[in-house]
Amino acid sequence: MHLKMFVLSASAVALWLAPLSALDKKVGWHKAVQGVSLCAGIACAIKAGRIAYKLSEDAEIEVVKERAITADVVDEIATSAYVSQQQRQQEAELMLASPGLDVEAGRKSLEAMYDNDLQDSVSASDNSDYLVYLEVCKSMEAGKSNTWIVENIFKMGGRKFADGKAKLETLLQQFEGEQK
Repeated sequence: MHLKMFVLSASAVALWLAPLSALDKKVGWHKAVQGVSLCAGIACAIKAGRIAYKLSEDAEIEVVKERAITADVVDEIATSAYVSQQQRQQEAELMLASPGLDVEAGRKSLEAMYDNDLQDSVSASDNSDYLVYLEVCKSMEAGKSNTWIVENIFKMGGRKFADGKAKLETLLQQFEGEQK
């Protein structure tokens, strides 16, 4: 597109200047050739102007698209950070709201969530198990049955119900044994 615009612009200039300098004024058809050349030069200049206008509109559209993509990415990052912050806050409140739990273990679990270095603290699988354990404890305190816990917290209903019940018992034994 740019090449076409440049060629048309150069042709317009050449067609405008050629009859003024290259043609002999003594020739009878000089005025006719000069008129045709000037009209062709004007037509080339108009076409080049239209192409330039279209290119500028395309550039504006690309800038708007780029701004929209950037705004979408920034919004996505902000949303994920907000959701992550809310999730960490809810997990901290859940840990602190559960009575009878080891406060030191809860503090270490929170530190593990905020630090990327999990070498000195609880491993990621233990951390997620502990959070599930806290949710199970809170549900039991609210009077929920083991069936409700297996189906709604572990999401193991139907054929997987027996596996879920075994997982619940293992989880309760693991963390209740650590507290004693």
